[in-house]
Order: sequence, then C-alpha cells, then structure tokens
Amino acid sequence: MDQITLRVPVTVKSKVTQELKDKIIKNTDQALSDIDRETQNLEFQAKRMMTEQAKIDAQGLITLRAKVEEQKQRLAATKAKATQDREEAEQLTIGSEIRQGTLEQTVIVKVGDDLGKLMGTEILLEDDKIVSIRQ
Repeated sequence: MDQITLRVPVTVKSKVTQELKDKIIKNTDQALSDIDRETQNLEFQAKRMMTEQAKIDAQGLITLRAKVEEQKQRLAATKAKATQDREEAEQLTIGSEIRQGTLEQTVIVKVGDDLGKLMGTEILLEDDKIVSIRQ
C-alpha cells in the first residue's frame, strides 16, 4: 500500500472586524443574560421546593440544599467564564486574527508526502467569507 486516505484538522481563524467584535460581545451579553435568568429561576424554584421539603423531611431538606448550592456554584462558574470572555472580546484588536474552531478535510497521502504540511492547513475568514487558505 503506497497511499491512504486520512481526515486531517483544518484550523479556522477569523480576522477581527468591528462587526465580528460586536457579534462576539452581543453573544456573550446574551449568555450572561441567560445565566442571570436561569439563576433567578433557580432561586425561585429552590425556595418553593425547600418549603415543600421542610414539611416532609428535614433530612431531605439538607440534600436539596446541597443540590441547589451545587447548581448555584455551576452557574456562578459559567457566569465568571462568560464575563471573562466578554472582557477578552472588548480587548480584541481590529485586524488581528482569532481562532474560531476546527474543521476536517479528507486527503490522500502517499509515501514521501510531508504530513506536517498537511496538518498545518488554516482557513482565514473575514466577516464569514473565506479570504485565504494557508498551508
């Protein structure tokens, strides 16, 4: 066998434009809003469930409180991450490049091919349009 078909990663990067920066900030603002809404909902439901549980069983109340606290911690960590993401988005420099993700491409490799070169493929986007394919 002197050739094989492989799937190799392709890095997708975006050139930072004001439009992209605004989009990222808008998305993080929406995520923060969703987290706040979810936190308020948790608080409301937790009060109701704890009141009901207190009438039934004190031991169950302790377990319920622990679960609620765990959820609050998870939401707080998610909010901290989203807040950090928003701050990073505000610091983006117009014209710089940021990593957006990874795709895969299928390639046929033969004996003697430079696999390192194939693994380093990048696609550069500007406002969702491909402006460059780099190797």
